[in-house]
Amino acid sequence: MKISTMITIFKLSIRILLIGCVVILINACSSKKIIPTAASETLQKSIPSLEVSNLFKDHMVLQQNDHVAIFGNADIHDIVTVKGSWGESARSYSDDSGEWLAKINTPSAGGPFTLTIANSVESIQINDVMIGEVWLASGQSNMQMPVKGWPPNDPIDHSADEIASGSFPQIRMLTVTRNISTSPKDDFAGTWAVASPETVGDFSATAYFFARRLHQELNVPIGIIHSSWGGTVAEAWTSKEKLLTLGDFDQAISNMSESSNEADIEKWFSDKESRPSPTSEEGFAALNLNDRDALKRPYTSAKQINLPGRYDLIGESDMDGAFWMYKEIIIEDISVDYLFELGAVDDVDATYINGEKIGGISGYNIKREYNIPKAALRRGLNIIAIRAIDTGGPGTVTEPMSMTSTTGETISLVGDWLSVPAAEIYDGKFYIYDMNEDISKTRPNIVHQNPNIPTVLFNAMIHPLIPYSVKGAIWYQGESNVGRDQQYRKLFPALITDWRQAWGDNFPFYYVQIAPFEYGGSGNDQSQKLREAQRVSLGLDKTGMVVTMDIGNNKNIHPGNKQDVGSRLAGLALAHDYGKDLIASGPNYKSKITDGSSIILEFENVGSGLIAGDGGLTGFEIAGRNGHFKAAVAKIVGNQIVVSSVEVNDPVHVRYAWSDTGVATLFNAEGLPASSFRTRN
Repeated sequence: MKISTMITIFKLSIRILLIGCVVILINACSSKKIIPTAASETLQKSIPSLEVSNLFKDHMVLQQNDHVAIFGNADIHDIVTVKGSWGESARSYSDDSGEWLAKINTPSAGGPFTLTIANSVESIQINDVMIGEVWLASGQSNMQMPVKGWPPNDPIDHSADEIASGSFPQIRMLTVTRNISTSPKDDFAGTWAVASPETVGDFSATAYFFARRLHQELNVPIGIIHSSWGGTVAEAWTSKEKLLTLGDFDQAISNMSESSNEADIEKWFSDKESRPSPTSEEGFAALNLNDRDALKRPYTSAKQINLPGRYDLIGESDMDGAFWMYKEIIIEDISVDYLFELGAVDDVDATYINGEKIGGISGYNIKREYNIPKAALRRGLNIIAIRAIDTGGPGTVTEPMSMTSTTGETISLVGDWLSVPAAEIYDGKFYIYDMNEDISKTRPNIVHQNPNIPTVLFNAMIHPLIPYSVKGAIWYQGESNVGRDQQYRKLFPALITDWRQAWGDNFPFYYVQIAPFEYGGSGNDQSQKLREAQRVSLGLDKTGMVVTMDIGNNKNIHPGNKQDVGSRLAGLALAHDYGKDLIASGPNYKSKITDGSSIILEFENVGSGLIAGDGGLTGFEIAGRNGHFKAAVAKIVGNQIVVSSVEVNDPVHVRYAWSDTGVATLFNAEGLPASSFRTRN
C-alpha cells in the first residue's frame, strides 16, 4: 500500500474517532447539564466531585481504638478511598444518591495525623487530626453558655482566669451552628477549634470543663461536638419517629406537614390592620389591638377551653398572638377585698374584673398575684377577663388559679373558660382580628417556625452528626419542660433511646439535673417534679445524673459555677467508662421502711457515708394517708435516715427539698449532694 494512501486512511480514522468523541461528549453533557465548550473543563474543576461531611475538618478528633465512620458525597457509583497516616485505609462506593461511607480503624490515642480522602479525580487532605475520646454535648442554655459567660447578668465564675489559662492543644470543640429544619438534614455549619486563650471563651463552659478533667486525668486528646440551643424543649431534640411512639406530639407533627403555602398565608394577612410587635413591658402594656370592648364581655365567637392548660389553640393548631379569656363567677360577699392568683402566664397578661384592670405582667415564668378591691366587685355575677399574649411556643396558664377573700373564702378559677383570638403575631407584627368572627374555619394552617417545634433540632443539629463515632453524650436541659413533668418521664428516656438507636450504639448518656430556681414563686413550685422525672430516668441503662442542688442560684437560671458541673459529669465518665475508682454520684433515694411513727430511708451511692450540710439536716417533710406534709426531723443512723414528726403518728410518705428552691443538706462524705426526692411517684 502506498504511503499516501495509508496517510489518508489514518486521517479518516482520526476524523471518525473525533466525531464519535463529540457525540459521546454531547450526550454526556445533555444528561449531566454540562455545556460542551472550552469553558467546560474549567467549570468541571470548580465543582467538586468529592465532598466530606463538615465533621471531618482540620483539628478534628476521632474516637480511639474504634472502627470509625467517615462519610460524604461523590459522583454516583464512585470509588472513594480513605487513608489515615497511622497506617489504616478503607474503600467505599457511593450509592445511587452519591452518598458514601467508609469505616477505618483507629489506633490508641495520639497524633497529630493526616486523613486523606480521594476518588479518581481529586483528593481531600485533613490535617492536625488527633485520636482520643469524643463526646457529644447537647441541651439548652446551660449547655450553650460559653466560658466567657453572658455578662453582665449571666457571668461564669472566674471566667477571665479560665480563659487566660485555657491553653490545651489536645482539647478540641466543634460547635454546631444553630439551625432548625422540619425534615432531617445531612449537613450543618461549624468548624473544629483548638482550646487556647483566643478560642476557649466561646466554648460551651459545661462541655469545656468536662473535657478538661477528662484530658487531665486520662492524658489523651478530647473532642467535643457541641450542639445546643438555649430555651429549647426536649421534644425539639427528638426524632419524629420516636415522638410518634409517645402519642403526645402527633398533632404538632401533623401540623408541620400540613402547613398552608406561603401565598395563601400572605393573602390571609394582606387585608388586616397590623401593629409592630412591642419590645418592652411598657410596649406590651400600651399595645392597642382595637379590643377595648373585650374588657367586659365575651364575644359570641368565643370557644370553651379548660385552664390550667393551653390557651393558644385555634382548632387543632397553635397560634402566637393575643387571646381574651373569660370566666364568670358568683360572689356574695363584696364587703372585703380579694387576692387574685394565677400561676405563670406564658408570656404576657393584662387582667380585668368587671372591666377594671387589676394587674398585668410581662414574663413567662412569674406567678401573678393581684389585689381586687371590693369596689370593683358586684354582688352576684362577676366577669374576669384576661388578655394573654403568647409570643412563641406553647401559650399556657398554670396553677394556682383562685380568688381568696381577706376573710379566707376561696373561689377556684380552675375549669371551663371562654377564649377568643384578638390578634396574631406574624413576621414581627400583630395582625388584628375581628373578634366577632370565628376564624377557626377560615384561617390557613400556619406553622410558626421556631426551635421549640417537635423534631426540628434533631433534624438540623443532631441528624447531620450521625454516625460520627462518639464515646457517649452529655446533656443539660429540662428548664423549658418545667410544668410537664409527667410527660418528661416518658419523653426524656425516649430521647436517650432515640439517639442510641440512631447511632446504633448503646453509648453512655450523662445528664445534669436542673438547679433550684424561683420559677413561679411561692405556691407555684413545679421544678422539683421535673427534677424527680430526671431522677427516675436513672432507671435507664448506662445513664448517670449530676445533682446541682448545692451549686445553683435561686435568682439566676444560669448559675455561674459550671466548673463543678463539668467536673461532676467527667466524674461519671471516669468512674463508669474509664475504670477510675471513685464515687461519682451523691446519695440517691432507694427505698423506705415504716417503723412505728418513723420512716427509715435507704440510699444508693452513699460512698464513705452519709453526712449533713453545714446547717444540719433540714428540708425533710413527712405525711400520713391524708397527704398533708409536715416539717420533719431527720437523723442519720449509719447509712440510713430516720424521719419523724410529732404531728404525724401514722406516716406513709417522705419528701426532701421538695420546692423550686430546695436547699441541699444531705451529702455523702465525698461531698456530692442528694437529689430532691419523694417516696411516692
